[in-house]
Amino acid sequence: MQRVNLSAVSEFVFVGLSDVPETRLLLFVLFLLIYLATMAGNITLLIAISTDSHLHSPMYFFLGNLSLLDLLCPTITMPKMLGALLLEHKEISFSGCLFQHFSLIAVVGTEIFLLAVMAYDRYVAVCHPLRYPSIVSMKLCAQLALGTWATGLLNSLLHTSLVFTLSFCGPNRIQQYYCDFPPVLALSCSSTHSTELVILVVAGVLGSGACVVTVVSYICILLEILARKSPGIWHKAFSTCGSHLAVVWLFYGTTIYTYVRPSSTYSPQWDRVVSMLYGMLTPLLNPIIYSLRNKDVKCALKRVINMKICNIKENTYFAHKEDYNSRRAKGQRRAERAEWPAGGGQRSQGAPTWRLDRAVTPPG
Repeated sequence: MQRVNLSAVSEFVFVGLSDVPETRLLLFVLFLLIYLATMAGNITLLIAISTDSHLHSPMYFFLGNLSLLDLLCPTITMPKMLGALLLEHKEISFSGCLFQHFSLIAVVGTEIFLLAVMAYDRYVAVCHPLRYPSIVSMKLCAQLALGTWATGLLNSLLHTSLVFTLSFCGPNRIQQYYCDFPPVLALSCSSTHSTELVILVVAGVLGSGACVVTVVSYICILLEILARKSPGIWHKAFSTCGSHLAVVWLFYGTTIYTYVRPSSTYSPQWDRVVSMLYGMLTPLLNPIIYSLRNKDVKCALKRVINMKICNIKENTYFAHKEDYNSRRAKGQRRAERAEWPAGGGQRSQGAPTWRLDRAVTPPG
């Protein structure tokens, strides 16, 4: 039997953020700083990857996609939350909630699959370096990136269509700072058993599959590095792969905990903390862990900055030169007007130009 949306709810209200003005202001400043730092880090990385030819490789192509996702994820949720903290605008329309839910699930799902692709890319680069250029071509990179985005969008479309075709005819207070799957599902006044079952199966299979690929790839990388027995290789292996795995586990653990469990276990207070970990913290840490600690990225940023400084100096030089030429031309025109024959008559064509430094008196 086909379900029809019988919603009587036209808007939702976010609750759970502090009602104390002093606390709201403190949270607003804190979250605003986190948001600005996240934007700055990921935009800087995108500029470096797009403008520096040394970073036009498969690894940085995937990192560019990750930075784009880390720009979108907090942008979907945090502006509304900042507005609720500062201006107390906690309402969101039904269609606005649907769009926010769809966008967030799409971005989170795409990042889950992209992290698995990035782990596989690093596995091939470390364990099969001679075959890496032939295996991981730019064509394959484009196909993998397109596949992750398409899978994330389709997964989000399934989630959103299952949730928002339910009936919402009662409470409209969402125990979260954005429209997320568990708190929205908890407001439905129709049966959610079949919806939860489908979402649990799909999210469990896709999420656990991506997680397994990621973990196995990093385990193979660690084993390959440790087998080489180079001096200091243990420190390098655990400092690089350890930080990557920490961020991956943080993201996978929090997203799987949020979406792959029954709604009966939903806890508003704890789930708000968990959602902030993958919605705010990982987008802030990803550019630092994956890229800004990288020597190639640091060199690329230095080249970009030096290029910008040279362009500014060059533009300043030409601006000063143009201004100088303009002032010189105006001075010459003023000198010619000062040398014009007395009486204001019009000088005939071919008549000599009278200079002030000539001692000869003009005729007539």
